[in-house]
Amino acid sequence: MEKIELVQVAPEHPDLAQLISQLDSYLFELYPPEEVYLVDFEDPYVNDIYFIVAYLDSRPVGCGAIKKLDNDHVELKRFFVEAEFRGRGIARMIVQRLEEEAAHQGYQGIKLETGDQQTEAIGFYKKNGYGEIERFGEYADCPSSLCFEKKI
Repeated sequence: MEKIELVQVAPEHPDLAQLISQLDSYLFELYPPEEVYLVDFEDPYVNDIYFIVAYLDSRPVGCGAIKKLDNDHVELKRFFVEAEFRGRGIARMIVQRLEEEAAHQGYQGIKLETGDQQTEAIGFYKKNGYGEIERFGEYADCPSSLCFEKKI
């Protein structure tokens, strides 16, 4: 039986950095650089972001984060599961933990942005209760961005 563990980590955690590097490489294959929205790990506010890493039998295989948008919403950020470990429920576990944490912190909803080339992600979000909304914030003028929201 595979053991999946979700662990809150600091922004500078090496397992998080390795997973985010894989995610960034994947996104740069799909989109031009100006349409890839990274987390600035040099910004002191990065410490306000809640990051988790998913471990499968002690191996880091996925990650995700929530970042405050406003008094009522957080944004789902840096959500990723390595391709070879998809289809095992890990992504759902990550999102569920982040939704629980957002609710615990008093937020009413989660918003997110994904790209129009990420059909698996779009299907995942819809299947898990996220509805499409107008592009918001830094994504407002990005033609490849699709935005979603879920009330929690």
